Amino acid sequence: MTLDTITDVTVYSGGSWHTGMDVHLADGRIQALVPAGELPYGQRVLDGSGGHLAPGFVNTHTHLFQAGLRGIGEGLPLLAWLSAVGEEAALLTPDRAYATATAAAAEALRSGTTTLVEHMWPHPSPEVHDAILRALRDSGIRAVLCRGVADRADQSRKWGFDPRLMQPVDEALAHTDELIAAARGSRVDIGIAVPNPRCLTREGMAAVRAYADERALPVSLHLLETATDDSMCREHTGLGAVAYLEQAGFLWDRLLAVHCVELDAAGRATLARHGVGVSYNPLSNMRLGSGIAPVPDMLADGLRVGLGVDGAASNDTQDMLEALRIGAYLQRAAQRRADLLGFPEMFALASNGANQVLGLEERPDGVRAGMQADLVLYRFDRDYACLPVRDPGATLLTCASGRTVAAVMVGGEILVRDGEHVRLPSAELGARLAFTAA
Repeated sequence: MTLDTITDVTVYSGGSWHTGMDVHLADGRIQALVPAGELPYGQRVLDGSGGHLAPGFVNTHTHLFQAGLRGIGEGLPLLAWLSAVGEEAALLTPDRAYATATAAAAEALRSGTTTLVEHMWPHPSPEVHDAILRALRDSGIRAVLCRGVADRADQSRKWGFDPRLMQPVDEALAHTDELIAAARGSRVDIGIAVPNPRCLTREGMAAVRAYADERALPVSLHLLETATDDSMCREHTGLGAVAYLEQAGFLWDRLLAVHCVELDAAGRATLARHGVGVSYNPLSNMRLGSGIAPVPDMLADGLRVGLGVDGAASNDTQDMLEALRIGAYLQRAAQRRADLLGFPEMFALASNGANQVLGLEERPDGVRAGMQADLVLYRFDRDYACLPVRDPGATLLTCASGRTVAAVMVGGEILVRDGEHVRLPSAELGARLAFTAA
């Protein structure tokens, strides 16, 4: 159902909470935000009384196919874990890609995510990529689907990518054009995904950069998740990873650098100078023992930082509320400062931090007239563990869970109600994932 009005709700707008408001929608956008009863209601109404309304989260990094790989490689360090995941990726079929992507997208929605950035692994089958696009469209979520590209093969994954999953760059980019055409008119935008700096030759970087520039596409790149990027780049090129990328002309304001755990002060200054964005993935970095990204330093250096959950093989959920909380607490523990990254700062990261880099609509101060109606209605009274609500922002950061998500809307369309995806029933999603038990 596409809504006309959300009535009598407490709204996060302009950096604060406003009680007793009506939110009027038209054509998938917020038309007006007014005191309750000031304007006539439309025909399709959602009663917001007692609830709290906020913009949805933007998950800046995930791998949807990993919803079929939960728990894989538990306890393994990154390179060994990647080998385990790579074995499964080589077996990926279009049917499995669709099943895992629909399940992961539905899971993301029910924790308040209204937009996700899918970083696809390179794969030689166009049908696999097509299946991911179809799944995103069927789920209704807003997305940036980044199509995987690599051109340096190395079975060890130290200086290159799994050769079984590669195809010529020109073929991958030609298929990306097909994805762009297929996604036109939907809620899905297209980008490019590069596994890491070691997986593209300089010639490959030049081709991807030129292609992305010509079409104004974002590019997602794993960078310095561990020290491997730096050590391998120095061994093969004599330059650290950031310097190697800069010399190759592969740092610009549509590049999203994912993880950046090992990013030092010089690297931060270089990325900031080129307008590069960063995706912070605290739970994945903890799970794989990679370390802690220096987020406060990144923000102080002017980097635009968004929040991500990573794939379900390294998190192992798509829960942005969990990432919101742990993302703050991890930095506080590392810095021994309880006043770091409160609700306003974390919510800004989670809903708007890297939007400009990704080509997404910016929403710096909560709900406002004119913005896309990508909204989440929370009901904290559904969970006594959230009560009493002394400060809605603090409650959202420290206590909220999927149990408190009453409704999730994208473009004004209700996609999740009371924890259930209205298009994709849980039983159906679960049945499609039965193959993982084999």
